[in-house]
Amino acid sequence: MNNVALPILTLGLLAGGFAIFSVVAATFTGPKRYNRAKVDAYECGIEPTPQPMGGGRFPVKYYLTAMLFIIFDIEIVFLYPWAVSFDALGIFGLVEMLLFIVAVLVVYVYVWRRGGLEWD
Repeated sequence: MNNVALPILTLGLLAGGFAIFSVVAATFTGPKRYNRAKVDAYECGIEPTPQPMGGGRFPVKYYLTAMLFIIFDIEIVFLYPWAVSFDALGIFGLVEMLLFIVAVLVVYVYVWRRGGLEWD
């Protein structure tokens, strides 16, 4: 084994050992008193409403919000490699990233003006 793999393997073993120890210790030391509130599913503070047999329909606004999140999340994913290799790209990389950010900003302003970011 070389000098690089040993610290990584040691850290992995320590992390796995800690995870197993935590799960085992929690079963022995945790309280065993169950009540109705403790065994109910966690629902973010909102009482769940009964759903129709067919499953019901989600509003379109839910999907639009999800797509907007994905778009702006992907923008951040593209910014990280650019920031790491900024020196190697030079002025060409700067201009390309400015064009990318302007394009995303235009979409953001369009969505904002149309009310896509309003939480009803």
